[in-house]
Amino acid sequence: MMPTGWLNGIEPQWAWLTLGVALAGLEMLLPGYYLIWVAVAALITGVLAALTPMTLPLEVASFAVLAVITVFSARRFLSDNPIVSSDPLMNRRGARLAGQMALVVQAISHGSGRVRVGDGEWNVRGPDTAEGQWVKITGNDGATLLVERPALSANDLPAVD
Repeated sequence: MMPTGWLNGIEPQWAWLTLGVALAGLEMLLPGYYLIWVAVAALITGVLAALTPMTLPLEVASFAVLAVITVFSARRFLSDNPIVSSDPLMNRRGARLAGQMALVVQAISHGSGRVRVGDGEWNVRGPDTAEGQWVKITGNDGATLLVERPALSANDLPAVD
């Protein structure tokens, strides 16, 4: 067993296990997929320190090697098996509107104007279009929607509320 003077009587395995739990808690506060793997390395080091007599330099070296192994193993695993979102446009409202029709509420002149989509109004960029006409949303540039004139007949356009 290692002398415990470096942590005022705390046994090393408890210090490593506490570090592992603290790092896992930090991963929940600051998600990034890396702290959890360092936490796993600290927990394994704590278990090793409890099972075998190790000196502090050996514990630190074990932790460093295990941290590198766990981080790179997780990185490789996650690159081979990426996490796919069930809704990739969840926080990209402008991108979600692509393909929808919008009513021009402020004429698009010199490439910019405003449209109504649902219950909100958006700034737009697109071809000059008179107020009251319909445009099709093709994408977004930040908070500005990109629009084009639809290739539809008057019967295909939505009714104005």
